[in-house]
Amino acid sequence: MKDSNQLINNVEHEISHSKKASPTAAGPTNSEHGNPEQTRPSPQPVWIDTINQVFALLKISYHNQYYSAFREQSIEIQAKRLWLESLCYHFEPAIILRATKTVIAESEYLPTLHKMLRHCRNLSHDGLPEPRAAYVEACQAPSPKAGFTWSHPAVYFAGRESDWFFLGNTPEHIAYPVFARHYEDLCQRLLDGEKLPPIERPQLPQTIETPLSKQENKEKLKVLREQLDL
Repeated sequence: MKDSNQLINNVEHEISHSKKASPTAAGPTNSEHGNPEQTRPSPQPVWIDTINQVFALLKISYHNQYYSAFREQSIEIQAKRLWLESLCYHFEPAIILRATKTVIAESEYLPTLHKMLRHCRNLSHDGLPEPRAAYVEACQAPSPKAGFTWSHPAVYFAGRESDWFFLGNTPEHIAYPVFARHYEDLCQRLLDGEKLPPIERPQLPQTIETPLSKQENKEKLKVLREQLDL
């Protein structure tokens, strides 16, 4: 986007000199909802300030799109609450702001939360590759898959959940959405603190299996596609 860096610098200057310009808290605490199952801490002031800065940057950079998306203040407040819960519990404020600036510099369209999560994940230090890069890695990895040196275990488990045979024998426009769904689910679980199990390395086979015939492979692929409603 043209002059995006200048726009960012201008709005940062405004924010630093007028914190009252965006006083809307990003959302109520868990206790206000009366949900005892949630153990997350109450939003910290720095998180609320970060989300307010993010929305101020988006407002100045995507003026018309922003006001079209958030016609009413209540919608804007709900969006801030959702973004805080999705971003601030997983990423440092500096990462969130850097991701916002990256999105603004690269795209002329108001970003979705999904896109922001992806950019924050890329800027964090967890080593998770982009979904498409992970898909290419999963498709190109040689067999046995468990013996391959993966960029991140999440790529292996997403490939396994998608089914290796399906990935290797299905066009990308069909296979990629299936893989991406599994991969992004794993990424979110990691951000929530879940630990992935170690990849079980293959052992020497006790017996020698006979490869499937071409017809048998076709039948197996047909069954997989029926299971996935493709």
